[in-house]
Amino acid sequence: MEDERSLPLKKHIVGLVPASHGGLVRKASQEYGISESDIIDMSASLNPLDSPFDHPEYGLDLSSLFAASKPGMYHYPDNRYLQYKEAAASFLGDGVSAVNIIPGNGSCETIRLVAECMLDTNDTVGIPQPTFDEYEQQCRIMGANIRYFEHEGLMDISDEALDDVKILFVCNPNNPTGKLIPRDDILDLAKRCEANGTLLFVDEAFIELADPLQSVADMAATNDHIFVLRSLTKNFAIPGIRLGFGVASEKMAVALNTARLSWNLGSVPDVVGTALLEMEGGCYSKYLAESRSFIEQERDYLVERLSGIYGFKPLPSTVNYVLVDISELLMDSVELTERLASHGILVRDCSSFYLLDNDFIRIAVRTRDETDHLIRAIGDVLTESGKDYAEEKLKQTIECAASGEPASRNTCEYYPCHFQCQDCTFCFCPFYPCEDPRTGGSWIESTTGSKVWSCEGCTIIHRKEIVQDVLKILMRDIETEDNLKVAWDKIMVPNL
Repeated sequence: MEDERSLPLKKHIVGLVPASHGGLVRKASQEYGISESDIIDMSASLNPLDSPFDHPEYGLDLSSLFAASKPGMYHYPDNRYLQYKEAAASFLGDGVSAVNIIPGNGSCETIRLVAECMLDTNDTVGIPQPTFDEYEQQCRIMGANIRYFEHEGLMDISDEALDDVKILFVCNPNNPTGKLIPRDDILDLAKRCEANGTLLFVDEAFIELADPLQSVADMAATNDHIFVLRSLTKNFAIPGIRLGFGVASEKMAVALNTARLSWNLGSVPDVVGTALLEMEGGCYSKYLAESRSFIEQERDYLVERLSGIYGFKPLPSTVNYVLVDISELLMDSVELTERLASHGILVRDCSSFYLLDNDFIRIAVRTRDETDHLIRAIGDVLTESGKDYAEEKLKQTIECAASGEPASRNTCEYYPCHFQCQDCTFCFCPFYPCEDPRTGGSWIESTTGSKVWSCEGCTIIHRKEIVQDVLKILMRDIETEDNLKVAWDKIMVPNL
C-alpha cells in the first residue's frame, strides 16, 4: 500500500475521519439483505408528514416542476438565483430581503463556505457538544483547532473562552438532543460574540419543525456577527434534492455569494426549492403548521411507548427526533442499532457524538404504524439478545467450573433472589425459554405489545443440588445443545 505521506495533500487532510450520518438505507439493505422498500428509516430526521408533493391538497405537483426545470438543463444556471433568493426571503418574512440570502446545495456546503471564508490554519472555533458532526469536519478541513464546550452550559461561556474563537457554532434546535434555546437567549449570546469579534453561526435546520418564532434570521440580516443556516431537506422531507440557504448581513452575503461555488444549484433544485419556499404562509404555511402539530402528537406517542420499556429513557425534545438514554441496557448503542437494522429498522447510533459514548440512540418521529413496528422490533431484539447473553454466560459458567473455580454462587447482580441461600451459578437460565408452565414460568404481555416467556415464578434452576447435577452434564465434551437436552430430560423433568 502506498505510504500516505507520499500523497500530495495537506497532512491533516490525509488523517481525516468521515463525519457520521443517519439515513444509510442502501448500505443497510446490502449488509442485511433486506429490500430498501422494506426498511423503516428512523435514523434520518425528516418531516414524518412526508413532502408536500405527497399531499395533493397542498397544491404542488412534482412532475410539473420537473417539466418546468427541463429548459434550464440546456443552459448554465443564472448564478444570481434571483427568484430563489426572493422566495427564501419571503419564506422567512419581515426583516429579511433577497440581498441577505446565500443559496446552498444543502447544509454541508454552506458550513464549508463559511469556514473557507473565515478560517486560517490554527484558528480556533467553538463547538458546544454533543452536536452535528459537520461543523467540526468542515473546520478541520480548513486546518482549524476545535474548542469544545458543553451544550448544557452554552449560556455560561465566559468572555475569556470566546476571546480567540473565530466562529461559535450553535445548532438550534440542537441535534441530537432536540433542545431549543429561546430566541432571547440566542440574542444575548450574539451580543457577547459580537463584543469578542466572534461570528455566531446559528444552524436552524429544524426550527420550522419546532417553533419558527424562536428564529434569529431577521437579526442576522442586519448583524455582521450572526449567520443563520436554514435547510429545506428536513422541513420538506426531500434529502435527495440538496437545498438550503444562509442568511447574513448584506455586506457579508455579497462576499459569501462571490466566494461560493458557481452554479451550486442546478435547474431542478432551483425550480423545486423556489416552489417550496413560495408556499403561501412561508414558515406558517398550512403544510408546516400541520407538520408541527403531527410531530408533537406522534412524538408524544413515541415517548410513551419507549418509556414503557425497561432500559429506554427518552429525553425531552421539541422537534422531530428523540434522544434516548439506553445506559441501563445490557447492550450498548452499537449493538442495539445493528440488531434493529437486521430487523429492517434504522435508528441513529449516537456513539459518534462527542460526550455520548455508547449510551444513546436517536430515533426520528415517524407515523404511528412505523413507531409500532419499531416497538415490536425492540421486543424481538431484547429477546434475541437475552438468549445470546444467556449462552455467553453459560459458556463462562462452564469454563469457570472446568478450571476448578467454585461453581456455586449465592449472589446475583442482576435479579433479586427468589429465596434465601439460592444458588446463582446460572445467572441466566440455560433452558430459556423452556415454555413449560410446570416450572412456574408463564407467557406474559410485554411492554412492546408481544408475548414473552417470564421466568419470574420459576425457582428450580436456583436449587443447589439441581445446579450441580446440570453442571456435570453440561461440562461433558459434547455439543452444548445436546447436553442441554440431556440435562433437561434427566434433571429438570423429574423435578417438575
